[in-house]
Amino acid sequence: MEFCESQNNLTKILITGVGGFIGSHVARRFLQEGWEVVGVDDFSRGKETNVPRGIQLIHGDLSKNEILKRLPSGCLKILHLAGQSSGEVSFDDPVADLEKNTVSTLNLLQYAKENNTERFVYASSMSVYGAVPDQPIPETHSCRPLSCYGVGKRASELYLEIFGLQIPWVSLRMFNVYGPGQDLQNLRQGMVSIYLAQAVQQGKIVVKGNLERFRDFIFIDDVVQCWFRAAVEPAALGQIINLGTGVRTKVLDLLGEIQNLVPGTSVEVHENTPGDQQGIYAECQKMKTLLKHRTCISLRQGLPKFLEWIQQQP
Repeated sequence: MEFCESQNNLTKILITGVGGFIGSHVARRFLQEGWEVVGVDDFSRGKETNVPRGIQLIHGDLSKNEILKRLPSGCLKILHLAGQSSGEVSFDDPVADLEKNTVSTLNLLQYAKENNTERFVYASSMSVYGAVPDQPIPETHSCRPLSCYGVGKRASELYLEIFGLQIPWVSLRMFNVYGPGQDLQNLRQGMVSIYLAQAVQQGKIVVKGNLERFRDFIFIDDVVQCWFRAAVEPAALGQIINLGTGVRTKVLDLLGEIQNLVPGTSVEVHENTPGDQQGIYAECQKMKTLLKHRTCISLRQGLPKFLEWIQQQP
């Protein structure tokens, strides 16, 4: 077990979004490390079958005040991963996106304040940056989001800073996370999962946007490790930290890797979606130094692992 704080403090932790892709993986890791995990999800996106066994599960919407009365006391840490996670979908109903991603955060911050929570770790996103130069983007770069989703994520970060004198916090700006457990039915969020699912199920990938766009793809195992460290490393407190690999990968190259793994797959290019970024990849020095995560799984290593899991699904 990898404990970075006194074991006396490692009792109960609240993890939101435990039915989701990343949240379920993170919750499983904390269970394995011996923590008592309380999980929350409204299952508007996540699935109850994703929730690891051994979790005290609370079914509810964190944007509603009533759920705060159902949360137990004594959760020393909060890991907030619940929310709407698609920039494209955020344009369908911006108010609903704001409620899921920002009002929920405010409610949890109020709960954290009342319960003397010692650390609040927030799931932010690369979407807060918006249009950026073709270079590694550090956390100090200006934020001009292009989507309602990105605006909500940035607003939540600012609320963290306002509450920061009373609630120690960490904000993790995740780049393009992929891997086993991702929702293969959701074709509006998750570039790698969308493309791989289409390749396997249809033999054709529909691309929304030009092939010269570029991203930073990080495997789920690396993300889980960083979330664990963010919850326990003293140096992470009060920090905004990119979670990426620092590798610039063009959509064209991603498609080539997938076509090598799934021979015969064709590609069809359509117009881009609202709020899409042309390109972005992370500067990862803070992740390496503060979270002590210095080496990431490459896309060439991660894609076959993901494909193997996809092929095992019923």
